Amino acid sequence: MESKFWIEKSVLVTGGASFIGSHLVDQLVSLGAQVTVADDLSTGKIDNLKQSRDKIKFIKTDLEYNSKSEARSIFKDNEIVFHLAADHGGRGYITTHPADVCSSFAVDHHVLEACSDANVEKVIFSSSACVYPTDLQKDVGSNYKLKETDSDTSNLENYLSADIEYGWAKLMSEVQMNAFNKQFGLEGCPVRFVTAYGPRENETHAIIALIYKAVEHMDPYQIWGDGQQERDFTFVSDIVEGTVLCAEKISDMTPVNLGTGKRYKMVDVAKMIFEILDWEPKNIAFDKSKPTGAVSRALDNTRAKELLGWEPKYDLETGLRETISWYLKTHKIEGSINENILLENNPPDVSKTK
Repeated sequence: MESKFWIEKSVLVTGGASFIGSHLVDQLVSLGAQVTVADDLSTGKIDNLKQSRDKIKFIKTDLEYNSKSEARSIFKDNEIVFHLAADHGGRGYITTHPADVCSSFAVDHHVLEACSDANVEKVIFSSSACVYPTDLQKDVGSNYKLKETDSDTSNLENYLSADIEYGWAKLMSEVQMNAFNKQFGLEGCPVRFVTAYGPRENETHAIIALIYKAVEHMDPYQIWGDGQQERDFTFVSDIVEGTVLCAEKISDMTPVNLGTGKRYKMVDVAKMIFEILDWEPKNIAFDKSKPTGAVSRALDNTRAKELLGWEPKYDLETGLRETISWYLKTHKIEGSINENILLENNPPDVSKTK
């Protein structure tokens, strides 16, 4: 991916030490942008930035509690802001921390206000497929792909619904973006990610959790729910490429889905992981007491293809192989499962690197 658009462009990435954020930072640096990262390191890791650390400016800050003057000093002189900072995690985390994830709504308001005050040219917001109504995602084997118009935050007379508190916080922040556009002329784009996975992700998310259990030879191997729930797994480099293209090509707050449009059952993904690792449990146990979210979710990516010229490059098997390779290189095998790391963003460290 090459674009002269980014050469010497001043860019701020909030949450830039996170899983997706750090990959975005690496991409922007490679394109020639001058990147500043703002992150409180509550869930992000400075080690995620080691590839670009000596080429960026890093600010440790909590955007939820900054004063206006502090925020203005961080955001000033930046032409484009990628806003990824949020309290988030996998399904287990967002289900058991409903109040915590709602704090992102306040952070988003502070960020949009700072962008407006600092005359930022454009803000790209990391939204989520959780902004879509769950009644469109309740049938296993569904062929329906969620369209951006299924959650049209530009028209508040339309029906809106979302997936638990996390989804509502993201949905309402898209409403905020449109409000800042109407009142202050702020430009940008909400980008709706779906089940991103890849290196640097933690075990609260589905793919890494499945890999973790397989690497530790969990037997009976536990899958949350009945294993039939379906997701549109999208590799992180594809997510990053689409996000960068949104910044280049969209200014009018048009939301864009980034997903493959393909769905896989959790149990089938687990079996793909077993095959790659050349290991298989004697038994698989399905824990229906655990949270699973929507039954069947996949995104329509027609708008991304038409407006951005974007298409995902990674198929699931290729992405899984790359992710498993990273996991084996960076995590030590304990010989047992720590259930806490499947639910919490800051569990005891299980990585090889301290």
